[in-house]
Amino acid sequence: MSSDCLFCKIAARQIPARIVHEDADVFAFEDINPQSPTHVLVCPKKHFASLEHAGAEEEAVLGKLALVAAKIAKQRKLGSYRTVINTGSEAGQTVFHLHMHLLGGRTFSWPPG
Repeated sequence: MSSDCLFCKIAARQIPARIVHEDADVFAFEDINPQSPTHVLVCPKKHFASLEHAGAEEEAVLGKLALVAAKIAKQRKLGSYRTVINTGSEAGQTVFHLHMHLLGGRTFSWPPG
């Protein structure tokens, strides 16, 4: 846990959030600034800033993020959805604790923003 990380504080229940999934490795919560009807952030409990900082030891948890996102999408009956991991500020990352966005419930265009 990083003491100054917003998402670490959410995982530790020091900051309230609408948690929709939690297990030993991963937690997921509703985004406070949703960009679609479903906008959930899926995060590893272990702190690392981005994919750039992930090593071989994160391989399993990275796969688990995708599986948890798919599980939540299925629970919400999303026929189509988008998953996004932003890496770095120029890509739109604003919280430097790796996280996957699960977005659904509307039509998306391509290319994204």
